[in-house]
Amino acid sequence: MTKMKENNENYNPKKFGKELEQRTKKFAIQIIRLSTRLPGIPEGRVIKTQLTKAGTSIGANYREANRARSKADFRNKIKICESEASECQYWLEIIIEMEWVKMEETKSEFNESSELLALFTSIAKNSS
Repeated sequence: MTKMKENNENYNPKKFGKELEQRTKKFAIQIIRLSTRLPGIPEGRVIKTQLTKAGTSIGANYREANRARSKADFRNKIKICESEASECQYWLEIIIEMEWVKMEETKSEFNESSELLALFTSIAKNSS
C-alpha cells in the first residue's frame, strides 16, 4: 500500500479539526505575546491592534467554521481565516521592515502564518 493511501485511511476529520483549532489558538497566543513587544508610539499601537486582531481572528473564525450551519457558512468562515492569515503575514512584514522586532525573532510567527494561509487556502478550494 502506498504511503498516500495509508495517510488517507488514517485521516480523521474531527481529529484534524480539533488539532487545527488548538494550533490556531497557540498561534493567537504567540501573536499576542509578540504584540506586547511593539513600540508604544502611535504607529506601533496601530500595528499592534491590527496584528492582534488578525492573529486572533484566525482561530476564532476557524472554531466558528467547525460549527457552521451549512457548507456555504463553513466556506465563508474558512475564507475569512484565509484572509486574516494573509493580513497577519502583512503586519509581520511591516514589523520586520520597520525593524521593531528582528526577523529571527518573528520567524516562528511568520512561518506559522504562511502555513496557516496555505492550509486555509487549500481547505477553501476543497470545500467548493
